[in-house]
Amino acid sequence: MSALLNVILPVFLVIGFGWVAARAGKFSESAVDGLMRFAQTFAIPCLLFNSIARLDLSETLDISLFVSFYAGAFAGFALGFLGGRFLFGRPLTDSVAFGFACMFSNSLLLGLPITERAYGSDALAANYAIISIHSPLLYATGILAMELARSRGQNIGGAVLAMQVLRAILLQPLVIGIALGFFVNLSGLTVPEVVQSALDLMIRAALPAALFGLGGVLYRYRPEGDAKAIAWVVAASLVVHPAITYGLGAHVLGLTTDQLRSAVITGAMAPGVNAYLFAHMYGVGKRVVASAVLIGTGATILTAWGWLHLLP
Repeated sequence: MSALLNVILPVFLVIGFGWVAARAGKFSESAVDGLMRFAQTFAIPCLLFNSIARLDLSETLDISLFVSFYAGAFAGFALGFLGGRFLFGRPLTDSVAFGFACMFSNSLLLGLPITERAYGSDALAANYAIISIHSPLLYATGILAMELARSRGQNIGGAVLAMQVLRAILLQPLVIGIALGFFVNLSGLTVPEVVQSALDLMIRAALPAALFGLGGVLYRYRPEGDAKAIAWVVAASLVVHPAITYGLGAHVLGLTTDQLRSAVITGAMAPGVNAYLFAHMYGVGKRVVASAVLIGTGATILTAWGWLHLLP
């Protein structure tokens, strides 16, 4: 019970404050959009830049960690896609959107604060290692799959498709922050103290602003229709992904305790808002994905509690 009260509920209370403020009309849609733009375009990229620049890459970038986590993520994508296509008879493009939602766990807005509150800030190295390739790898997979689904039957060259995927990935602010962090880390450059002080101010605002804004975003969504498809996406996200990660990490690949905690907790998070943004960008599967983000975020209160009890 202490894990629920002290670790998980404070995170969701901040989200809840944002939801209540939006519902009461004190937090307009334009204000929500502005806060989320600040968090996702500026503050969180600063957080990622700072964290990646300081990582001990030789200790942190462990292939076993990546295999454990991303095997679960890609299994989620397969389940979402196959379920959408063959169980629910949805078009290829909708099925890709379902798959993307199943694999794109909310590693930043939920995974980071819950892991930090549970195990302390010193336990986040594996979180940042996972996040360092999370957006580039999963966006590349989702965009490539979607472009292939959309171009089925059309004569689009491989070079054109590759450029479309590459451009979409490189324009992501999160990816830019991660890339700059790797550059500073590998080059041995030192961030000037005045710049570091400014970064620290941005970083302190990143997660609280993003969590409060997430509450406002979730208020817009209404769980309606397609109950079976929504349940399928939520189950793949909250159960299948972390279960595969736990099985591989604990019993096959021998992750350290810190690595296992970070990988499983990150994998156990609900589909991120980026899953809805992906569906919205292509105009497919929006109702199912939006509802899965909303319901999955609420269900994470209980499922994350369960995983915290299971983990060493």
